[in-house]
Amino acid sequence: MKRPASKELTRLSLGEEMTIYTAAQIKEDLLGNFNQSQGLELDLAQVQELDSSGVQLLMMLKRESKEKGKPLHLVNHSQAVIEVFELLDLSAHFGDPLVIPAEWQKP
Repeated sequence: MKRPASKELTRLSLGEEMTIYTAAQIKEDLLGNFNQSQGLELDLAQVQELDSSGVQLLMMLKRESKEKGKPLHLVNHSQAVIEVFELLDLSAHFGDPLVIPAEWQKP
């Protein structure tokens, strides 16, 4: 996870995989950064694989953000993330805009 500097929110760029195989380490990193920040902005551009464990991590972090009153923003959703969010109808749950490039549109 990368942490470019930010004034208020801590911006994290997640890696290519958010699956059961990486969930424990990602959870530790996300919660550690979340607890030490004013809020998080998660850049999902590099995520190529997202399974139910990855979705659970994002949902857990969203719950934590509501409970603690800290902002959480998901940005730069990759195609893999958008496909999972659409399949599970999660876009409204997270409340962040999904930008779908024209080249991703199905014919």
